[in-house]
Amino acid sequence: MTIRNLPVVGGPTDPPTQLRKIAIEEHFIDPALGEPHYGDSFSGEFAQDDSSYGGFNPEFAETVNARLHDLHKGRIDEMDAAGIDVAILSHTIGGVEGIADAATAVRTAARVNDFLASEVAASNGRFAGFATLALQDVDAAVLELRRAVRELGMVGVMVNGFTDLGEDKLYLDEPRFDPVWATLQELDVPLYLHPRLPARAVQEANYRGHPELVGAAWGFAPETATHVLRIVYGGVFDRHPGANLIIGHLGETLPFFAGRIQRAFEYNPYARRTRKRLQDYLSDNIWLTTSGNFNDQALITALLTVGGDRILFASDYPYDMSTDAARWIEHAPISENDRRKICHDNAAALFGLEH
Repeated sequence: MTIRNLPVVGGPTDPPTQLRKIAIEEHFIDPALGEPHYGDSFSGEFAQDDSSYGGFNPEFAETVNARLHDLHKGRIDEMDAAGIDVAILSHTIGGVEGIADAATAVRTAARVNDFLASEVAASNGRFAGFATLALQDVDAAVLELRRAVRELGMVGVMVNGFTDLGEDKLYLDEPRFDPVWATLQELDVPLYLHPRLPARAVQEANYRGHPELVGAAWGFAPETATHVLRIVYGGVFDRHPGANLIIGHLGETLPFFAGRIQRAFEYNPYARRTRKRLQDYLSDNIWLTTSGNFNDQALITALLTVGGDRILFASDYPYDMSTDAARWIEHAPISENDRRKICHDNAAALFGLEH
């Protein structure tokens, strides 16, 4: 795939596939926000490219922006070509997580959820939705979570990395977020942890002179994997054993590294203790998606780590092509039983989608 050639509208001309799918990392943007902003970006000496787009060049960013705003014909055409019955929509990075003022973040989250709920209701069953939460205010986030699930019909939550609160960067292992995890467990809905650009200090330390590495090419994966490990070794799943976490890109490298990470942790736990191994939490509390990682070796590693019951289909629209994701999974060297689970059955069961 050459991502520079992504179509702005419409979809590929391939005939519809016969394998039904539910796609669960499919992004949109709140029209009130205009163009997406991807968080802390390079500036000054680091701006060798226009990296305000999170490592995207302006041409690609323009195409993606048009696709983010298209919630109708072009998106549906591409879903049809990929055999996607239902897309679970989520707000792209550049959402409420980057709003440092808590009151503004709370208002924005409610507006985004209302907008998404209206689009889901008008989609004739083609869309479902992940709620947006303003974690800057935990009490308000819990109230909005209940409203989003019980009144608006959202099937889970998407959080785009750490949350800004003033100058602080907040991660989901912090005890302040226990009420959110408890409510997720009570409502029996998952939280999808999506990447966000690393904080500016990390960018300047690790990616000086290499803006091409800061986003999807590399920086997203270690940023998100570290966040997941904080959640695991911070004891979130020991305190909330029924909580479910979803991570994309076939596990943000964690299936490959899980054995080494756990072995090193056992030798050097410092003050940390957990009831189970990382591999157990990956199998019991964490789901992986195929979003934007259409690679046989990565898929087989994920299957060997967590099994076919814990992997979900996703394309990462509009940053990737749904048809590319569909063609790959339909020809990947796995059992037909696992293929059906990954494409449709696992998500139908997890989200209660009768399709």
